[in-house]
Amino acid sequence: MNKSPILDTSLSTVSAGFITVLVGVASSAAIVFEAARAAGADQLMIGSWIGALGLGMGLTCIAFSWYYRAPVITAWSTPGAALLATSLTGIPIAEAIGAFVCSAILTLLVGLSGAFDRVNRLVPTPLASAMLAGILLQFGLSVFTSLQAQPILVGTMFLTYIFGRRWAPRYAILLVLMVGVSACWKLQLIAFDQIHWQAAQPVWVTPEFRLSTLVGIGLPLFIVTMTSQNLPGAATLAASGYGRVPISPVISGTGLASLLLTPFGGFAFNLAAITAAICTGPEAHPNPDKRYTAGIAAGIFYLIVGLCGASVVALFSAFPQELIAGLAGLALIGVIGNSLASATAEVEHREAAIITFLVSASGINLFGVSSAFWGLLGGLACYWLFNRRSS
Repeated sequence: MNKSPILDTSLSTVSAGFITVLVGVASSAAIVFEAARAAGADQLMIGSWIGALGLGMGLTCIAFSWYYRAPVITAWSTPGAALLATSLTGIPIAEAIGAFVCSAILTLLVGLSGAFDRVNRLVPTPLASAMLAGILLQFGLSVFTSLQAQPILVGTMFLTYIFGRRWAPRYAILLVLMVGVSACWKLQLIAFDQIHWQAAQPVWVTPEFRLSTLVGIGLPLFIVTMTSQNLPGAATLAASGYGRVPISPVISGTGLASLLLTPFGGFAFNLAAITAAICTGPEAHPNPDKRYTAGIAAGIFYLIVGLCGASVVALFSAFPQELIAGLAGLALIGVIGNSLASATAEVEHREAAIITFLVSASGINLFGVSSAFWGLLGGLACYWLFNRRSS
């Protein structure tokens, strides 16, 4: 089997990596901006946050994908950023950095202990697949909700996807991206006034530690990142056939990256779930053994985001949201189908899987924890209860 990343790389894996970064940054960069502003960061510091996050995601994507020969995609913690955006107001930024350090240390310790791998092995594949399908369902539906807002743009993208899947399946999503950008240009939907050049400049903030901030922000950031990001991220890898990747070393790596980059604004790194599915699915490459190059490509594009700082985010933000939503939804159709097939393949576990799917897709948020965790928890309870009843 060929093991050269250069020879294994194809246009489809590069485009999958680019779309992963495009969707990841454009869909959640605004939340990171709000979190930084809530912490009292000025424009220079916000650029440093984006730079640190891009650097951390880029290096971890490249390192893990290369080493494990699997598309291991990392990301900043979007639910963590949402938590910070509502919790950091009035807290000195040095104390906020101290809370980030606390979360990073806890993540590193969980990874080094191997506890995450042991917990992850307790999750049956049908439930992991059902949770992934539930998480991604809204992205699939967004294609058609966006169609109502921008019928010409999204309709053209959808038709391109249909014909591309029929005659050029490996390049369908790349064709969708090209047609979508061309349609935006033709329809004058690109906000050129938002595009500007601004390179990232690292800004060091020495952390300060206050018990109330560590407990009130550091601990919740750790919990929400583990439950809402790392669990679904591990499920994404398993559901896509990459269960051989040991998760604990990856968790350790993201914790170490967070610890090193936190003083510059890299508040939390974790396994990606939604954007990872773009690189782990058949659209990235028909051969699963070569999809790791999509992870390497994503890492390179994340490094570019880190080097260019806020200017890259501004570039992505210049395109209409319907383009991003339509692109993400179409790129994930195959993954949603495969996940549903895996979730419902075993009749005896189908009901527990469906419960997992429905709760995960509902979007409920209890005690600051996302529906993915509650879906998995409910599905596991039903799985064990039904098995005990039938035994």
